[in-house]
Amino acid sequence: MPTTNNAVRSQDGTEIAFEESGSGPAVVLVSSALADRSDARKLAALLAEHCTVINYDRRGRGASGDAAEYAVEREIEDIAALIEHAGGSASLFGSSSGAVLALRAAAAGLDVERLAVYEPPFVVEEGDFGPPRNFPQQIGALLAEDRPGDAVKHFMTRAQGMPSFVVNAMRLVPGVWSGLKAMAHTLPHDIAVMGDTQQGRPLDAEEWPVTAPTLVLTGGKSPAGFHAAARAITELLPTAEHRSLPGLNHGAVVMAPKKLAPPLVEFLRG
Repeated sequence: MPTTNNAVRSQDGTEIAFEESGSGPAVVLVSSALADRSDARKLAALLAEHCTVINYDRRGRGASGDAAEYAVEREIEDIAALIEHAGGSASLFGSSSGAVLALRAAAAGLDVERLAVYEPPFVVEEGDFGPPRNFPQQIGALLAEDRPGDAVKHFMTRAQGMPSFVVNAMRLVPGVWSGLKAMAHTLPHDIAVMGDTQQGRPLDAEEWPVTAPTLVLTGGKSPAGFHAAARAITELLPTAEHRSLPGLNHGAVVMAPKKLAPPLVEFLRG
């Protein structure tokens, strides 16, 4: 499927780069922490057989620009600019913290036709795994000390629950660790997107006034906390459904796009 490289200017003037492919109803792909559009490229190609896919680099990543000061509102404005490019309305698909950003964009009143999210990492029950309360300060200190690799490892072990030996093995994969370190400065962005939703307490219904039809997906092999989070947000939204996909885990966008694409296409095509 032919892919066109393009860019839009967000409300604050920041240039947001994206790839566009396919035809049909438009869907914007919102990436997770430490990811740019390359993570979803295989998934985008599968979706492009049925949809117009806008796969973009979030600000500060890949070919997109950045601003001196960050605010979640600027990222929502980025999505608004992409929706405007798509014709004024579009569907959204986000994974992990990108799922929460997509939810926030829909809650902000953007013209979102359909919303699909994969494993938003809310922590809604006391005792479920989640980052420590001073996590933003910990990541900020590591970045201030110019230790991006340590910040990446700390995020992966303390926020994502990866074993240290797995993270250490990633350092040996050519190109992978250097790419992650290059995006370490955006970790505070995703921490801000998550806000106070990882403190082991119920979600605040007033924070999520989402009315678009919503599909909340989880992987059958993912930890129980992801399923609890999915059920929690599904119960808050008036037109949401939750589906668990057998055999998948939190890395499905990269590791299993062929299994993730069919339910997404079914939902996005209505």
